[in-house]
Amino acid sequence: MDVSSSAAFNTAGAENPTAQRWERPLDWLRRAGQFVFALSFSSLTRRIVSLNLAGLVALVASILYLSQFRAGLIDARGQSLLVQADIIAGAIAASATMDTNTITIDPDRLQDLKPGETYGAPDEFSGLDFPINPERVAPVLRRLVSPTKTRARIYDRDGGLILDSRSLYGRGDVLRFELAPPAFEKPGIAERTMIAVRTWLNRGDLPLYRELGPENGNGYREVADSLKGQKSSVVRVNDRGEVIVSVAVPVQRFRAIHGALMLSTQGDDIDQMVTAERLAILKVGGVASAVMIMLSLLLASTIAGPVRRLADSAERVRRRIRTRVEIPDFTRRRDEIGHLSGALRDMTDALYNRIEAIEMFAADVSHELKNPLTSLRSAVETLPLARSEHSRSRLLAVIEHDVKRLDRLISDISDASRLDAELQRQDMTPVDLRRLLTTLTSVANETRLGHDVRVDIRFEGRGAADSFSVPGHDSRLGQVISNLLVNAQSFSNAGGKVHIVCRRVRSEIEIVVDDDGPGIRDDALERIFQRFYTDRPHQGFGQNSGLGLSISKQIIEAHGGRIWAENRPGPVGEEGEATVAGARFVVRLPAP
Repeated sequence: MDVSSSAAFNTAGAENPTAQRWERPLDWLRRAGQFVFALSFSSLTRRIVSLNLAGLVALVASILYLSQFRAGLIDARGQSLLVQADIIAGAIAASATMDTNTITIDPDRLQDLKPGETYGAPDEFSGLDFPINPERVAPVLRRLVSPTKTRARIYDRDGGLILDSRSLYGRGDVLRFELAPPAFEKPGIAERTMIAVRTWLNRGDLPLYRELGPENGNGYREVADSLKGQKSSVVRVNDRGEVIVSVAVPVQRFRAIHGALMLSTQGDDIDQMVTAERLAILKVGGVASAVMIMLSLLLASTIAGPVRRLADSAERVRRRIRTRVEIPDFTRRRDEIGHLSGALRDMTDALYNRIEAIEMFAADVSHELKNPLTSLRSAVETLPLARSEHSRSRLLAVIEHDVKRLDRLISDISDASRLDAELQRQDMTPVDLRRLLTTLTSVANETRLGHDVRVDIRFEGRGAADSFSVPGHDSRLGQVISNLLVNAQSFSNAGGKVHIVCRRVRSEIEIVVDDDGPGIRDDALERIFQRFYTDRPHQGFGQNSGLGLSISKQIIEAHGGRIWAENRPGPVGEEGEATVAGARFVVRLPAP
C-alpha cells in the first residue's frame, strides 16, 4: 500500500462514525480474549480452576445424591396418603348397606372385638358381614380420589380386586388412553441413560414395584398387613426408576374388617418435584461455578501472572548475561510472591555484581601482570647488548626482581580467586578470637619478619573467661589479622609497638590494630582496600602485590562484618594543628 492509499484509508476510517464507535469495545474484547487465552495455557491456572470446581461439583453431586428434600418429601407423601386413606376408608364403610332390623347388637360385645374378628358366628348375625358394593362405593371413590391424582384400589377380605380408580368413569366422561406410537421401539440411548441414572439415584435398597393380578392383592405387603387390621406403607421403585409410595388401610365397620383400601402415587408424581428441586440446585450450582471460575481466574492472575513474569525475567537473565535485566518488583506484596520477587532481585544483583567483579578482577590482573612482564622482556632483550659486567648484573637483578614479583602476584591472585568459592563451600564454626589473637601475637613477636616491632594485645571483656566467640572460618580470620599485623609492623618505626585491642561493642566484636607509623593520607583511606593499590614510599616498587587489604576486606564482608582504616590523632602541634600518631585499622564482626 502506498502513502496516498494509506492516507485515504485513514481518512475514510475517521469519517466513519460507526467504525469509531465499535473500535474501542472490539479492542476490549480482543484484550479480554488474549488474557483468557494466556491464562488457559497456564498449568497453575488450570490447577486452581480444576481444584476449586472439583470441590464445588462434589458438593453439588452429594446434595443431589443425598438430598434430604427427597427423603422428607417421601415421608410427607406417605403420611398424607395414610390420612387420605383413612378418610376414604371411612367413607366407603359408611356408604355400605346392611339390614339391622333383625339384628340385636350388644355394644359391649362390639367393643371386645379384635381386628379381623366378626360379630358372632359365621351364620349368626350375618348382616354385619356386609359385602362392599362396587356400585355404591365407586361414585364415592371417584369423587374423593380424582382431585388427588393418586391411584386407589379396593380389595376384599380374600385379596381380590374389587375396584381400581384407573377404570372408574361416570356417565358422560370421555375416556382417554395413552397409546404407543405406530412404530414403537425400545427407548433410545439418551432415554435409557436417563432411566439408568434415575434408577441409580433413586433405587438404593428400595424394592422394585410390579403390577400384580386382580386376584393376588395379598402379594402387596401393605394390603396383607391391612387385611390383618394394620396400617402399612411401602416405598418402591418401578422399572423406569420412578419412586412409588403406596399405603393400605383396612375398610372396617364396628371393628369388623371387610376389605382393604390401597392408595399409591403416580410414577412421576414425586420424581417431578424431586427433579424440579434438583434443577434448582443445578442452576444454583451453575451460578456458583461461574462465580468460582471468575474468582479462580482472578486468583490465578495474582499468582500465575507474576510467577510467569518472574520466570521469563529469570530466563532472560540466563540468556543475556552481558545485558542487565531487571526482575519485576513485587516486594510490596506481603506474601510469598513478594518474597520470591525480592529474593530473585537480590540474587540477580549479586550475580551481576559478581560478574562485574570478575571482569574488573580480570582487567586488573592483566594490567598488573603486564608491568613485570614488560620489564622482564625489556631486561631480557637488553641483556645480550650489555657491554660491561656491571650492566649485566643490574639487568639480572631486574629480571630476578620481576620474576619474584610475578610469583608473588600469581600466588596472591590465586588466593584471591579461590577465596570466594572456599568461603561458600565451607560451613562457619565458632571461632575463639581470644585464643586466635593470642596465638598470632606470639608468632609475630617471635618471628618479627625483619621488623623490630613488638605487638601488644589487650582484651576488654566482662572477665577473663570471656572467649569473644564469633561464627566464621578460623584460617581466613587469622589471615586477616596476620595481614593487618604485617602492615602495621612494616609501617612502624624500629623499636615501636603495635597495639591490638579486642572488645565487645553491643552485638559485635571489635578488633583494633594501631601502629606508630606516619599514618595514611586522607585521600587513600578508602583506596587502600582496592585491588593492586599500594602506597609504600619507604619501600621499593613492586615489593607488594596490593592484594592483602583487598583480600582482608573480602573475607570480613563474607563474615558479615566491616573493616575500615583511620588515623590515630596525636598531640596538638605548636601551630595548633592536630598531628597523626599512626594508622588504625578497625574490624567488627557480628557475635551471637
